[in-house]
This record gives sequence, structure tokens and C-alpha cells, in this order.
Amino acid sequence: MWIADNWKDYEVIDCSGGEKLERWGDYILVRPDPQVIWDTPKTDKRWKQKNGHYHRSAKGGGEWEFFDLPEEWSIRYQKLTFRLKPFSFKHTGLFPEQAVNWDWFSSIIKRAKSEHPDRPLKILNLFAYTGGATLAAASAGAAVTHVDASKGMVTWAKENAAASGLSDAPIRWLVDDCVKFVEREIRRGNTYDGIIMDPPSYGRGPKGEIWKLEDQIFPFIELTANLLSKDALFFLVNSYTTGLQPAVLTYMIHTALTPRFGGRVESSEIGLPVSTTGLVLPCGASGRWFT
Repeated sequence: MWIADNWKDYEVIDCSGGEKLERWGDYILVRPDPQVIWDTPKTDKRWKQKNGHYHRSAKGGGEWEFFDLPEEWSIRYQKLTFRLKPFSFKHTGLFPEQAVNWDWFSSIIKRAKSEHPDRPLKILNLFAYTGGATLAAASAGAAVTHVDASKGMVTWAKENAAASGLSDAPIRWLVDDCVKFVEREIRRGNTYDGIIMDPPSYGRGPKGEIWKLEDQIFPFIELTANLLSKDALFFLVNSYTTGLQPAVLTYMIHTALTPRFGGRVESSEIGLPVSTTGLVLPCGASGRWFT
């Protein structure tokens, strides 16, 4: 498993009974997690000292209950700063487990820049959310195209860039349907040295376009592979969809990329360390192609 264990401002303190106890900077949150199917004693006192608690409804969805939690606050990861706020369906605007992938592709970008300082590196981030991967790639020295169908998420990503001192970084911010954007980029003849995608299980584009992961992920990987440059560095696919195991990611990425580009594919669960137990909470899976 690839573990995001370099955080200072975030930690999973404990997890039990379908919930996880987290520290986000100075604040403690309790949020549901479907992976937590064990029921162990909640001995840490912070279970009762939480600043926010998301209660899942038996009918679907849920709602926040707040105890002295600001509307917005920030945490840092290395050189990056992220603005957080609790919003719909338990989210805060950041998936901390993705830091393990940020570190991975940042090291690839930095190494390529050191070996070829004059080579411009172009990275494409699809379904880019609030910009964690975008900022990590930009901070490492790449020019990034950030694409998400939600105007609100792109605005939030720009705020994170400003907070991280990356307002002037070479980042293109685009509100667009990712599939249609990729199709247009292929027609334009554009290519990228690295591609990141974090597709949702289900979603809609700006004009109501429907995305259903299990039906569309493999054709989309095949399509997006057409945007890789001849000297491409990496291709990363993230998944939080139940049933899309690492081996499935490996099979799809290998089939779509290696006959054309060579390279290697590795996939794994990603996770976060749990402070009180020394164990690891699984948080989805990632597949990586690299040369």
C-alpha cells in the first residue's frame, strides 16, 4: 500500500463504528467512512472534543453538526496551503491521502527538470477538484492545465493557488467537461508530458453530460492516452469506486498505454496512517504508468 505519511497538519487519530476521527490543523472532525466496518472502543478523548461531526442519514446524504468550527480555515502540506470548509456530503475540500501521489509525480517532474532544465513540462489534471495535484505539479516546476466541470471547484482551486503563493504559476484554469476537452485537445494536436485523472463514480458535466465510471473509464483512458507526448513521464489514475481494485487499474492502464509507449505500470491501494493503532486506513486505489 502507498501511504501518505508525510503530513504535519493532518492525521487520522482513530477510526471505529463507521467513522474516522481526524485532526485538520487545529480542529477535530468526525466523519463517516464506509471502509471502517470494525467497532473498536473509542478511548481517545477527542471523540468527545470534536469541532464538527457529519451525521450520515439512513435515507442517504446527511448533515453537519458544528461545535466551535470556523466557516473556513487552512492547513499546509510542505510548501502548499489548502483552504478548507465543510460542505456537502461530508467533504472538506481535500483528500489528504492523495499526498502520496503528489510526492510521487513531483519527484518525477523535479528529476526531469534537473536533467533537462530547458525542457518545458506540461501536465494535464482532469477532474481536478480543488487543485491539490495541480498545485503539487506547479510547485515542482511544471505548467499545468486544470480541468473540472464545476465552476465552484475551479474557483476554490484558484484560492488554494493564491494561498500557496502560486497565483502567477503557469496554470490554465478551465471549467469544462473532461471528455469533451480531451477530444478537442486531440483534434488540436496538443500533447502533455504527464496526465492525472481522478474520475468520480458518477457525475455530470457543465451541460448535464452524464459520467458513469464503470462504463466509461477504460474508453476514457484509451482516449486520453492520445494526449501523451513522445517523451511522456507519467500517467496517473485515481479511483474511489468500490470494485475498481488495483489489479483492475493495472490491467486497464497497461492495455491502453504500454503497447504504444512502453514503460511500466504499478497499482496499489492508498492509505493514511492511524495514530492510535499504528495501522493504516485504506482510502481508494491508484494506478501509475511511468517510463
